[in-house]
Amino acid sequence: MQLAKLIDSRGGPAIGRVVDGHIEILELKSSGFSSLQQILAAPDVRQAALRLQPTGERVSVAAAKLLPPIDAQEVWAAGVTYKRSQAARMEESETAASCYDRVYTSPRPEIFFKATPHRCSGQGQPVRIRADATWNVPEPELTLVISPAMKIVGFTIGNDMSSRDIEGDNPLYLPQAKVYNQCCGLGPWITLVDAMPEREQMAIRLEIYRAGKSVFEGSTSAGQMARSFEDLVQWLGRDNSFPNGCMLLTGTGVVPGSDFTLAAGDEVAITIAGIGTLRNPVVQG
Repeated sequence: MQLAKLIDSRGGPAIGRVVDGHIEILELKSSGFSSLQQILAAPDVRQAALRLQPTGERVSVAAAKLLPPIDAQEVWAAGVTYKRSQAARMEESETAASCYDRVYTSPRPEIFFKATPHRCSGQGQPVRIRADATWNVPEPELTLVISPAMKIVGFTIGNDMSSRDIEGDNPLYLPQAKVYNQCCGLGPWITLVDAMPEREQMAIRLEIYRAGKSVFEGSTSAGQMARSFEDLVQWLGRDNSFPNGCMLLTGTGVVPGSDFTLAAGDEVAITIAGIGTLRNPVVQG
């Protein structure tokens, strides 16, 4: 099952189930739920979603005005979980190289705060490159949807926009390289756990278009990760709590080389097996 957040015919946010190329809007008022976040916090998310009745409104996926599938959750991210990510981060700076080399094999992962909901962009909404950065890349990441009980209840697609020149200048600048307006793409919806393929089959593909032409493409799979989903979640939850639940981007195995940077007007398309494709245009400043 896939759950989407979108604008309904009355112009307000709604929750829907994705079925055969359409999204059927769900009635929440009589269900005891008032938001997607509350549904995701249910003891059995699938059963909770199945109990929701359609309102009768149905919209095609192509015509839907999708929103990022998030309410009040925090968004966190893990780094250096793939060999390619380790190499890319070491390329950014000789100063940081040993740090990223060590964290790849360390028991403790790199986990950092990524975004608040208002900094997230949904399907078709712009992601941003900083006005004070010169080397910017998207990072396609399988994203865990986590309940307040720290249970993985679903998956979505994340785009961890990154200013590599800022981070490469000094590792202490990581928050500025990662956290800013429109720094995180999320969507197009959430696929619940039981509807996802096995981890080794979770193929991840990134394609970047400029003036309608593909200028970069690359692929990997979640099976190439050096850490398990459960390991990342238990580290995130150490001495930490998430009363609204949270989302965790799990790192990237596809990074454009040092000769590539995003430009305003580009389009980033990230496809993950079991979820779909997240598309975002790029703006700057």
